[in-house]
Amino acid sequence: MNPIITIIILILLATGIISVVVAAYNKLVMLKFNTQKAYANIDVLLKQRADEIPNLIKVVKEYMNYEEKVLTQLTQLRTQFLNSNDPNEKIELSNQMDKTMKSVFAVSENYPNLQASATFSELQKRVSDLENALSDRREFFNESINMYNIGISEFPSVLLAKIFGYKEKSLLQISEQEKQYHGVQF
Repeated sequence: MNPIITIIILILLATGIISVVVAAYNKLVMLKFNTQKAYANIDVLLKQRADEIPNLIKVVKEYMNYEEKVLTQLTQLRTQFLNSNDPNEKIELSNQMDKTMKSVFAVSENYPNLQASATFSELQKRVSDLENALSDRREFFNESINMYNIGISEFPSVLLAKIFGYKEKSLLQISEQEKQYHGVQF
């Protein structure tokens, strides 16, 4: 056989082997960073939930307290009005009821969607949206881990994975404590 042809064949064979090794290594790196990104995405949503839900609950509580206070005040004024026999006191009580009602109307005109039931609905929707997003991110994380584990087990990547210390990773497991749902706490 011609030595030039032998050299060309050896160069092509070496280039092919190097190409396979580089491609396998790059795939392992991509899979590794994809699993890290998937985990970080879960972390982002957990942080958002931890920051946002308590603030939403606080808003709902405040508006519930406001509504209760106004309704209690109106009920007391009405009772006093009905029980009073003094015309001057009735006029004063009537003025106070009008003033309280005007503040209720002003709030409802400026913030027509600001009602306790609406704030509860918004809280419920936001909690549900965040939990759905977390569920999706957890599913994506497990899919990323699964692809990583398959990637480090396939030939020829398995050879490089062992050389570079790539080890199988565990899927996201939910503990029994996390499975227990205690609902939104007020």
